[in-house]
Amino acid sequence: MSLPPTTPAAKIIRFEDVSLHFGDTPGLDRVTFEMQAGETRVLFGAAGSGKTTLLKVALGLLTPESGRVFLFGQDITKLKEQDLFDIRARVGILFQEGGLFDSLNIEENVAYPLENQRVLQARALEVTGAANGHSAKTVPERVLEALNFVELGETLEKFPSELSGGMRRRVGIARAVVTEPALLLYDSPTAGLDPITANTIIALLLKEREMRNTATIMVTHRYLDGHLMANFRYNSTSGKIERATNIAEESATVKFFVMNEGRLVFDGSEAELQAAQDPYVRKFLRHGSS
Repeated sequence: MSLPPTTPAAKIIRFEDVSLHFGDTPGLDRVTFEMQAGETRVLFGAAGSGKTTLLKVALGLLTPESGRVFLFGQDITKLKEQDLFDIRARVGILFQEGGLFDSLNIEENVAYPLENQRVLQARALEVTGAANGHSAKTVPERVLEALNFVELGETLEKFPSELSGGMRRRVGIARAVVTEPALLLYDSPTAGLDPITANTIIALLLKEREMRNTATIMVTHRYLDGHLMANFRYNSTSGKIERATNIAEESATVKFFVMNEGRLVFDGSEAELQAAQDPYVRKFLRHGSS
């Protein structure tokens, strides 16, 4: 399948009135939103409110009962599994707790998306240099590059059980970004981590967003995660995270979602979230876990 290129103004993902039920329980209830390259959505909600369901529908792992889902301009709502492979190759996901394979070492874990998605192999030859007369990067080279990105290049031969929780989460990020995806889905990337490690994880998410103009959907229970994503940027010149100088510009690209019983009950900027009067919405303003 030939996929359209991603341009700065391209719609990366679009939900049109999407609904899905699990028996009598709503998973998603008429959810509508869209995102362009470089934009961020911070997703709050109580357990069972539909956050992870939204990510699964975005990937085509769950099929909505009504409404339509578009990825990179392609309607994926009714596509067969085999037709979704190439589209999913442009999406990276960090599962809860990192989702690493215990039986594979770190190099094998990070290499897994590259070795199991055929479109990436073709794209590596097509984009990463063949057209420019250069050799494409090998899988080991891309794996090491991704691990160096999260400052874990020395862990190639280790197994997940040998790493701390924060390090495993960083390996999960390396596996999510190794394909250089246009869309990244993070499911509770800081859950269970101490505050310092959690902030380190958010700094890596900022770095990925700024360096590659990646569209990002982040499920989280920490208000601080969203605050950092909305107010800080990665400076590639200094190599540091710094406060954004144009908050108005950031507010246009970082939006906050709050879900309740499958519905998007809030969609707005951080300032609008702080001004919200709904008691359910306001409880996600608390720092730490909700």
